[in-house]
Amino acid sequence: MKTLNTLFCSAFFTLLIIWGCQKETTDPKDDEDDSPPTGNGNLGNGQAGIIGIAGIEAWDKLATDEKNKIKAWNTIFMHQSVGGDLEDGANANGFKFEYFDLNEKPDKGLSGNVFSVSNGNPMGKMNEFKELALIHQTILKIAIFKFGYADINDTNLQEVQTAYKLMIDELRAKVSGLRFIHITPPLIYIATKDDGNAAKMKMADWMKTTFKDKDVIFELQELESDNGRCKLGSVWRICDEYRSTASCPSKEQGIDAPEGQGHICEKEAKRISKALLYAIYQAGK
Repeated sequence: MKTLNTLFCSAFFTLLIIWGCQKETTDPKDDEDDSPPTGNGNLGNGQAGIIGIAGIEAWDKLATDEKNKIKAWNTIFMHQSVGGDLEDGANANGFKFEYFDLNEKPDKGLSGNVFSVSNGNPMGKMNEFKELALIHQTILKIAIFKFGYADINDTNLQEVQTAYKLMIDELRAKVSGLRFIHITPPLIYIATKDDGNAAKMKMADWMKTTFKDKDVIFELQELESDNGRCKLGSVWRICDEYRSTASCPSKEQGIDAPEGQGHICEKEAKRISKALLYAIYQAGK
C-alpha cells in the first residue's frame, strides 16, 4: 500500500508540473499590439492624394492585417520636435519607428531620426535627408521629410520651395520606385500677431499643387488647426486643445510658451498620428 501511495503522489505531482508549464506558455504576454508585419514587404501601386482629418477615421476602419502591412515597408521619417510628437503618437498606437542613421540601416520597417542641424536651417535639413536616402537607397521604400515650425518664413519661402523640389526630383530620379510623403509645415500658436504661419500655409498650398498627383500629402496643418477653425484673422494656428499645455503636455517637449511654439500634446499626438500612419498605408498599399 505504501508503494502504491508513493506512485500515486509521484504521478499526481508530475501532472501538476505539466499542467503548469502548458498554462504558462499559453497565457498572453500583455495588451500591446506586437503583431508581426503582414505580407512580404513589397509595395502595391499606392494611392496619391491628400490625407488630413479624414485619415484618422480611415485608419481606425482598417483591418488589423491591413494596418500591419506598413510594419514591413522600409520607411524613413526625418524631423525635429513636432515630428517627435508624431513618432510618440504612432508608438502609442502600436507602430514604433526604429532608429536609423548613416550606419544603422532602415531595414526594420518604420524608421525615424532627428535632423542633426538646428531648426531654422531648412537647407541643411534637405542636404542631410538626401544624403541618408541615397546611402540607403537599395532598401528604401518610402521617404518622409518634415520641416520644423522655424524653417519657413516670408523671406525664404521661394528659396525653400525651389530647393525642396530639386531634392525630390533628384531622389525620384536616382532611387527607382521610391515613394514620398510630403508633410505640410507645422503651425505655431499665435495669439497677437502672425509669426510665420501665413508663409507655412503658402508652402502647404504649393506642396499640394506640386505633388498631390504623384505622391501622398500629409496635411498636418489641417489636423492642427481643425481645418482652419483655429486662426488669428485669416491665418491658421494650432488649436488650444491640441497644443502642448500644462493640462496636456508634449511627451518629449514639455509645455510650450504662451505664444510662438507648436508642439502637440501627448493625447492629441496619439490621435493625429493615426492620419500619418494612414498616409504611409496609402503610399504603399
